Amino acid sequence: MTGRILAGALIAGMVSLWATTSLAHSVKAEPTEAVNAAFDIVETTIVTKGDKAVFTTRVRGEAGSQKPAATGKFEGSDVYAYVWPTSLNSSEIGFDKDQGIVALAVTFHPDFDDAAYDGKNREVWHPHWVVLAADKACGGGLKVIDIPEGAKPIVPKTWPGVPLLIDSPEYPTTFKGDAVDVEIPLNLISGIAGAKFDGVTAGLKVNGNLHAPLLCVSNVFKVASGDLSLPGKVMPAK
Repeated sequence: MTGRILAGALIAGMVSLWATTSLAHSVKAEPTEAVNAAFDIVETTIVTKGDKAVFTTRVRGEAGSQKPAATGKFEGSDVYAYVWPTSLNSSEIGFDKDQGIVALAVTFHPDFDDAAYDGKNREVWHPHWVVLAADKACGGGLKVIDIPEGAKPIVPKTWPGVPLLIDSPEYPTTFKGDAVDVEIPLNLISGIAGAKFDGVTAGLKVNGNLHAPLLCVSNVFKVASGDLSLPGKVMPAK
């Protein structure tokens, strides 16, 4: 059920939401006992603070305490993620214009590295920009957009060289108690001021056959708004 909300509600509702002027600055959610406490979102926020944008998600339990089990191979492996879907355009994070749904994701995946410049990141939580699109082949209704063989799209300097619209910037990322925070210099995402956002916790899975879709949203743990309507609005910190 939540997977279809993630795809259908987001895509169908984005246009009407973007025209709305009365918006919450943060997205708050009631605790949900059925959701693992480490992924049970109670509040998601994006604020500008000085020369940075600060992305924060708070959960009912200890953020980052749950990690996927290693499988020993890339294909079929799992990814856990704290995600901020936004109204940013893909061109604002270094890809071609109008490619899909832009989201910041803090991920953990013990079976592979996808850092920029052949770096290692499989043993730590780390941030990515991802561009998402609907795909019924995925259990959660969304995929990270594949780059077809032979295509040469515009990609950021920190693109990790995988055939996906994914970026691997080294933004400061902190887990402390019930919260995960990511700080991004405003000069790298000037369009974030006034942007709209939501919060999601989810599991993703690498295709066992390594074919498109290569990386699916396979299991949605929680959507902060309940319907992925992007009700949050990026504002200066108080």
